[in-house]
Amino acid sequence: MSRFLRLGVNIDHVATVRNARGGAHPDPVRAARLAIEAGADGITAHLREDRRHIVDRDIERLMAAIDRPLNFEMAATDEMLSIALRHKPHAACLVPEKRTEVTTEGGLDVIGQYDQLVQRVGDLGAAGIRVSLFIDPEPAQLDAAKRLGAPVVELHTGAYCDAHDPAAREAELARIVRAAAHAEAIGLECHAGHGLSYDTVGPVAAIQTIVELNIGHFLIGEAIFVGLTNSIARMRKAMDTARNATAPAS
Repeated sequence: MSRFLRLGVNIDHVATVRNARGGAHPDPVRAARLAIEAGADGITAHLREDRRHIVDRDIERLMAAIDRPLNFEMAATDEMLSIALRHKPHAACLVPEKRTEVTTEGGLDVIGQYDQLVQRVGDLGAAGIRVSLFIDPEPAQLDAAKRLGAPVVELHTGAYCDAHDPAAREAELARIVRAAAHAEAIGLECHAGHGLSYDTVGPVAAIQTIVELNIGHFLIGEAIFVGLTNSIARMRKAMDTARNATAPAS
């Protein structure tokens, strides 16, 4: 029987459009509510240091307005730790962050930053916040995440999505498959995300050891043409179709 695959919808880029002109429209909180109506199991929002899209008030309003888990993406800084501890979202996903990047360029180096991460992971967990680490699909990084005490990892799927050569894409998918299996073997819950679209989601959704996908930019972009409810509903259907097609026999 297939494990249910959750969909987390990232609403950051609704705020990007809002901030391009200022004011209050379009409202990311309204987008979050629509996403839930369309089949999202949770909402993801990344409060960046430079506040380029989501801003502090958005987090306050999301905490008050939605009845699904909020996944608070954050850099591992003192400022973001303080904000997370104040709001106590369901989950906090620690991600690498550079001011000059357009979007997150790779996974967190848990091995290299272990000493800086251990206290923050501990503080978040002690506050009842479920910690995940956004990492590249490498077993050594998963092992370090396990040692840190984080219960969840999110595998960076960007290299897979960006690989246009079929052989390269298959190789990247194989890395994700191996990493997801390793995560389960060492007792970590495994999520995945970054760059997923209708064209790329199926093979990742089919991996039974992954239990959640987080998708944002593509869905918000597609919503310009078909509406947010339709873009999410189609993604939900694509995920479910791929998942059920590879479900083990009961």
